[in-house]
Amino acid sequence: MNTRTPMIAGNWKMNLNGAEAAALAAGLAEKVSAIGSPPVDVVLCPPALYLRSVVGKTDNTPIAVGAQNCHAGQKGAHTGDVSAAMIADCGASHVIVGHSERRTDYGESSAAVRAKADAALAAGLTAIICVGETEAEKDVGATEAVVCAQIAVSLPPQARAENAVIAYEPVWAIGTGRMPTIKEVDHVHKAIRAQLIAQLGEEQGGGMRILYGGSVKPGNAAELMAVTDVDGALVGGASLTVADFWGIIDAAR
Repeated sequence: MNTRTPMIAGNWKMNLNGAEAAALAAGLAEKVSAIGSPPVDVVLCPPALYLRSVVGKTDNTPIAVGAQNCHAGQKGAHTGDVSAAMIADCGASHVIVGHSERRTDYGESSAAVRAKADAALAAGLTAIICVGETEAEKDVGATEAVVCAQIAVSLPPQARAENAVIAYEPVWAIGTGRMPTIKEVDHVHKAIRAQLIAQLGEEQGGGMRILYGGSVKPGNAAELMAVTDVDGALVGGASLTVADFWGIIDAAR
C-alpha cells in the first residue's frame, strides 16, 4: 500500500508580476483553508523576488513555498544568485534544483545539481530534484538509462524521504501539450523507484516521493495520480490559475 502523501508543486517559472503572484497565492490559500488540512502537500514556487509576498499570503495555511533554483554556495561573489540560506530566510521551505530548463539553458550538469541539492539540505530545505530525458534520448530508447544516471549523480547520499523529492519531467513534454502514455509513465517511475532503493535502501528509497511533470492538467491529473509510483505532480502552466491548479490538487486528494 502506498502511504506516501501526494505533493502538488506549482512552478510559476518567469511568470506573473507582484500583484498577480500575491493574488494567486491568496486565492489558493483561501481554497486550501476552506477544507482544513488537505491530504496533499501543496507547494508554490514563485520567482525568487516574490517569495516573501507569497509566504505572507499563505502563512497559517498548510501551503508551503519554494524557490525555483539556488546557488551551491553559502555566500560570496556570485552576482545575481540566491543561496539556499537566503531562501530559507524568506520563509520558504522547498527549492527546485536541476529543472531541465536549467540543465539545458545554463548547462547545469548532474554534479552541479547535486551541489545545489547538498546546499538545500544543509539549509534545512526540501530539495525537489528534477530529472528527465530529451526527445532524442527517448527516440533511441535511452529514457530509463538517462534518468537513472541523472539520479545516481544528482541525489545526495544524505537525502531522505522527508527532505528530498524526485520530479520526473520528460523534457519533450514540458509546455508542449504532449505526454508519454500512462504505461510509459508507470515504466519510468518504477525504474526511478528501483534506482532510489538501490541508492538509499528500501525504507528511504521506498518512501521518497516521485512527482510527474510535463503538461499536467486537471483533465489528465487523476489518471496520472492513479499510477502506483506517481506521488504527485510538478505543474507548470496549469499552476498559474487558481481553477486549473486546484483541479489538479483535487485530483490528488
